[in-house]
Amino acid sequence: MTDTVADFLTRIRNAIKANHKFVEIPASNLKKGMTQVLFDKGYIRNFKFEDTENKQGVIKIALKYDNITRRPAIQSLTRISKPGLRKYSGVQTMPRVLNGMGIAILSTSKGVMTDKEARSQKIGGEILCYVY
Repeated sequence: MTDTVADFLTRIRNAIKANHKFVEIPASNLKKGMTQVLFDKGYIRNFKFEDTENKQGVIKIALKYDNITRRPAIQSLTRISKPGLRKYSGVQTMPRVLNGMGIAILSTSKGVMTDKEARSQKIGGEILCYVY
């Protein structure tokens, strides 16, 4: 597999469309960072990292839905930077997703974080995806 981030996003997107409560994803440090950001911003209910016998491990994510309408907390996951065409952004050109209502997940020199955190720390990075 060449694009593990796209696989991560697609697994979550497919689980949401099928109204699953949980999704399991092969682990990596980048995916762990993205999962932590999604949890911190309230897009997923909970997550757990589990080690397996092949040392790669698994991320178990509990998806979040509205109790009354059963609408998912994540309405859209869009991959921005692709293996063939990387998208980098500095502090001045940092994107605002839905005029600040959504988040952009960035991979920076200080780790994986949102666009708001990167803007406050005055660092740029690779734009991985938009979430709203």
